[in-house]
Order: sequence, then C-alpha cells, then structure tokens
Amino acid sequence: MSNKQRLVLSIIDFLNQSIQDGTVKQDDKESLEVAVQCIGEAFGVDPTDQSQVGRLSVKPANLLSIFDVFLKTKDKLASPPAAGASASTSTSASSPSKPSASDKAAAEKHKATGNSHMSTKKYDDAITAYTKAIALDATNAVYYSNRAAAYSSKGDHSSAVQDAEKAIEADPAFVKAYHRLGHAHYSLGDYREAASAFRRGLEIDPNNASLKSGLQNAEARIVPEDDIYDDMPPLEPAPARGVAGAGAGADTGDMAEMLRNMGMGGGAGGAGAAGGMPDLSSLLNNPMMMQMAQQMMANGGMERLMQNPSLANMMNRMQSGGGMPSMAELMADPSLRDIASQFGAGGAGAVETL
Repeated sequence: MSNKQRLVLSIIDFLNQSIQDGTVKQDDKESLEVAVQCIGEAFGVDPTDQSQVGRLSVKPANLLSIFDVFLKTKDKLASPPAAGASASTSTSASSPSKPSASDKAAAEKHKATGNSHMSTKKYDDAITAYTKAIALDATNAVYYSNRAAAYSSKGDHSSAVQDAEKAIEADPAFVKAYHRLGHAHYSLGDYREAASAFRRGLEIDPNNASLKSGLQNAEARIVPEDDIYDDMPPLEPAPARGVAGAGAGADTGDMAEMLRNMGMGGGAGGAGAAGGMPDLSSLLNNPMMMQMAQQMMANGGMERLMQNPSLANMMNRMQSGGGMPSMAELMADPSLRDIASQFGAGGAGAVETL
C-alpha cells in the first residue's frame, strides 16, 4: 500500500498545486478541493500530516517531472537501439546518462524560462521550468541550485536543502550550491548545519564574501550547549515550618502575620487604637514580648488560646467590622486570664517594659 499511497500523495500535491497556480478555473476549484479530500480519505492519505508526508513524499521530484521522464524514456525505448547500446547498459545504469546536445539546448531554454519566472516572483512556475531542465540534463548542478533558490523563495526550505545537496553531488566545486544549502538551513533555524555548509564552501573559495557573511551570521546564532541552562533560576530549599530547631521564632512570626491579617497590627489610626489596645505589631517586635511568646509556645498556651471560644467570637466580631475589644473586656474572660498567668516571670518583665 505504501507505493500506492506515495502515488496518491503525488496526485494530491499536483491537484493542490494546480488550484494554487491558477491552472484550473476559479469555478472548478471547489469541486477539485472536494475531489482531493475524497481521494485522500479513500487511500488513507492526509496531506496535513507532516510525519506521513515526510514518509511518502517523492520531493524534490513531483508528479509532472516523473511523468515527463517516463514519456522521454518511452520515446527512446520506442526508437531503434543504437549499435553497442546493450553493452553500455550496465555502466549507464549506475550514473545519469549523458545528455545529447539537443537535450542540453532544450534544458537551457527551460532554465531561461525558470529565471524569467523568478524575476517576476512566479516561483511555482520557475520550479516547474527547472524541473523540466533537470529531466533533460540531470548532470547540471545549476538547475538543482536554481530550483533550490525557487523553493527557498516560496518558503519551502526543506526542499531547498535537498536540491542544494543534489547540486553539490552533481558538482562538488559549484560554490553557489553551498550558499544555497547554508541559507536553507539558516532559514529552518538549524544554525549549526548552516555554518557547516558555509565552511564547506569557503574551503573551495576562501575569499567568497557571501559565504563569509553567511558563516558569521550563523555562528552568531549558535547557542553553546553549556549556556542552555544558564537562565534557569537556582533551586532554593523550602523554608522549614514547624520543624525542630526552627524555634518558636518562626511560629511567633506566623502569629504576628495572623494578627496583622486580623486587623490587630494597625498603627495609631488602626483598629487596635480604636479598641484601646496597643500596636501589637510593635509588641511582637519587642524582644521581651518574643520571650513571652516563646514561653507560651513551650507551655502549650498557644494551642489552648486558638481553641478558646471567646477568642473565636472575638475574631468573628473583628472580621465582620465590629472593631477590637478593650483590654478590660479581654481580661474579664477567665480563660484568657489563666493563659496570661502562665507567661511566668519573663512575662512580668515584659509587661514592665511596655
């Protein structure tokens, strides 16, 4: 099925190309698009699936160029064989047949046509003309190189890479082919391969300004492998919370933040001032107050404080906009007085400081 699918993909490519280049009339385009879809579905070929296209594509050849070669081969086979042709069959099979003078002349005409299309930016027509020239003379590196330029001009840089390689294969000393190859790789974002192509060309022509410029631009875009991770931020350990050795200082910091969120860390104009309470943010920054809080943590006072119903009611009242209670109101609660009494001697010193 693979060969049939390759043929189907070539047919679909030919029909799509005919739609794009105006070969078919505008009124017939919709019908042809439907036909393309039906053909693809019938044979399981999806021209939008790049992985399938890469496996089945016959590029840089196309259906029209293959058909032209078939017709020329058929005509030659139909003519009487020249003397000694059978003896040279084995040698001609391993390399392109040497074109006749008439074939070369016809190929040059097709090349001139392609050049004319390139000057008017008719890139698809230029590709067709260069393909006809290649069919007549596959040994000429210029035809492959020119077709590579046409592919690049229309944005098909992958096909340009293939044609540039074929031009180099036909004539390794043809410097322009290395520039075509480097440009195509550069346009694909493969800057290392682009630089390699430009260097290969400079080995043949060390003074070529275009190759030097291309190499400089490609090397400027190459990112050293060691720099790939330079922009990654350093990993930092997560701050320890509630771990032995962190001490009560971390927990008192959390308590200060909790009180600020509750509205108890305000300044003179805050909620604390309205309820008669001092600025608790300042209290928790006081060394003696920190000592009191640490002792409270050690004695389990904080856990009992957070479970106290009166405190829960107080928090609900503040969150609903009721304001801070006064110190007298707080001390009227027996459970709060009991917790305060457990601060110990350190607590008394702290109160004196305040």
